[in-house]
Amino acid sequence: MELLAKQEQFNIAMELYNSKIRYKILGISVSIIIISLQLYLLNRIWPQPIGAGLQVLSILTAYFLTDFINGLVHMFMDNNDRYDSLAGPLIANFHLHHKVPQYKKNNLFIVYFTETGSKVWLVVYLLFVYFIPNMVDVDSTVLYTLVYVGILSSVAEVSHYLCHTSTSTIAGFLGSFGLLLSKRHHARHHLQDNCNYAFLNGFTDPLLNRIATAFCKGYKNNSDLHYANYVGVDSEKR
Repeated sequence: MELLAKQEQFNIAMELYNSKIRYKILGISVSIIIISLQLYLLNRIWPQPIGAGLQVLSILTAYFLTDFINGLVHMFMDNNDRYDSLAGPLIANFHLHHKVPQYKKNNLFIVYFTETGSKVWLVVYLLFVYFIPNMVDVDSTVLYTLVYVGILSSVAEVSHYLCHTSTSTIAGFLGSFGLLLSKRHHARHHLQDNCNYAFLNGFTDPLLNRIATAFCKGYKNNSDLHYANYVGVDSEKR
């Protein structure tokens, strides 16, 4: 009975998502706000030179943090079944990436824009980065790292897109080299359960998998069952 109730909640949430234009407007608005903040923050910190060595350190640290933070968000969303909440339609739509993982092929700039629209939490993060220098004295290297995390969080969406859609030799090389997510690594997330949530390059999955084992029930026998009776999905994800 509980499963049937969740499936009904899921269908209602998806009906709201598909019928109310406010969710489309929200996605576009979130994308515009995030990308505007990304450009502004990058422009604001760029005049602060920190040297090549610290730049490399900042980028590597940001790569690790981005992979981990976005993996945590992915973990939370995959195991979230609050379809009757205010964010319920967004949660339900997010879960469809397991049902139909294939994206429509598109220009990478469009992918960057459209997929960024799903990251509502990133607006809060970038606003924090915007205001924090006004509240405390922040080292320039730390500030670079925080801004890079904000940008790489959108790049992670492109990495995930390429992992699912691209047959490009370059994308495959970047995946095998560890700059982007490799198809073989990410396949475990869809074939197995409660593992490999990271989607920038997957380096932090060993840590994320331990957290998932300790705190999550897994999605294949829980949230993945909630869209079993949903028939409104197209043949492609987006």
